[in-house]
Amino acid sequence: MRVVIPVAGSGTRLRPHTYSQPKPLLHVGDRPIIAHLLDPVVRLEPDEVIFVVGYMGERIREYVEANYSFKATFVPQDKLLGLGYAIDVAVRAVPDDDILVLLGDTLVECDLRQFVRVGDNVLGVLPVENPSRFGIVTVRNGCVVRLEEKPENPQSNLAIIGLYYFKDVRPLRDALKRHVESGRTTRGEIQFTDALQLMLESGSRFVPYEVHEWFDCGKKETMLSTNNHLVTVLGQIPVVPGSTVRGPVYIHPSATIVDSKIGPAVSIAMGTAVLRSDVQNSIIGRNCHIEDATLRDSFIGNDVSIKGVSLMANLGDSSEVESG
Repeated sequence: MRVVIPVAGSGTRLRPHTYSQPKPLLHVGDRPIIAHLLDPVVRLEPDEVIFVVGYMGERIREYVEANYSFKATFVPQDKLLGLGYAIDVAVRAVPDDDILVLLGDTLVECDLRQFVRVGDNVLGVLPVENPSRFGIVTVRNGCVVRLEEKPENPQSNLAIIGLYYFKDVRPLRDALKRHVESGRTTRGEIQFTDALQLMLESGSRFVPYEVHEWFDCGKKETMLSTNNHLVTVLGQIPVVPGSTVRGPVYIHPSATIVDSKIGPAVSIAMGTAVLRSDVQNSIIGRNCHIEDATLRDSFIGNDVSIKGVSLMANLGDSSEVESG
C-alpha cells in the first residue's frame, strides 16, 4: 500500500503562524499536526508515503525524515489549483497498487486497518449540519450513487471528510487525468470530488464508511477545539506544586509552571515558562515566556513573550506583548 498526503498549501487562514512554519508542523495537543496523521499510518506498514509539497516543503521533509523510518517521497506541486490537481500530481507515476489518501489538515479518529478492508473504493464520511460547505455523498442501499462538491441544494448531509482508499489506483489515475485535462473547475479549483464522480459514472463502486470523529486544523477556532479534544483523549492532569491544574491539559515535561492556573483545554509545549498567570482554552508554543498574564481562547506561537496583560490572542512566532 501507498499513502498520499497533500501538504502543499500555504495555510493562509492560520496566519500569522504560517508565516514562519508550514501548517502541518503547527502543534496541537502534544505534537505537530503531521505527527497525529502519521502515527496511525505507521501501523499500516506502508510501502511508501508520498507527500505532495509546496510551501516550506523542505521543512516538512526534514521533520518526516528525522522522525520516521518509512520510505518517504516528496512530490512538488507547482500550482495550487485544488485538491484534485494535488492528488493527480501524486499518482501520475505510482505503481499500479492500492493507495490511501489522507488530507494534511484533517485529523480522523478511525481504525485505518478496518477502513481499507470494507471495499475496493472507500470514502470516509460523517453527517454534518452544514453540508453545502463540503463535498457530499448520496447513498442508496449501502453504496454511493452521487458525489458533489459544496452543492447549493445538497441531497444528503454526509460529508466527505478527507479519508479515501482505492484498491486499484488505475481508475483513479484515469479519472484525474481526464478531469485535469478537461479544465473543469468548481468554485475556481480542480476538485477531487469531481474526479471521483467521473469514476462513479465510469462504473467504479464506492462504499461509504462513517468515521467516529473528525477534526479540522484549518483555522484558529478549529485548532482550539481540536486541541481540546486531543488533550481530553490524553487524559493527563499533571500535579504542579504551587499551581492549580484543571484538566484536560497537556504540559510538556520541560515546561515550567509557577504559581499559576492552567486549564481547562490547554496545551503547553516544551521549554515554555508560565509564571503567576491564568491560561484557559489555549495552545502555547515552544520556548514562550508568559508572566503575570491572563490568556483565554488563544493560539500562541513559539518564542513568544507575554507580560502583564489579559488577552484573547492569536500571536505568531517571536511576538512580544507587554503592558504599557
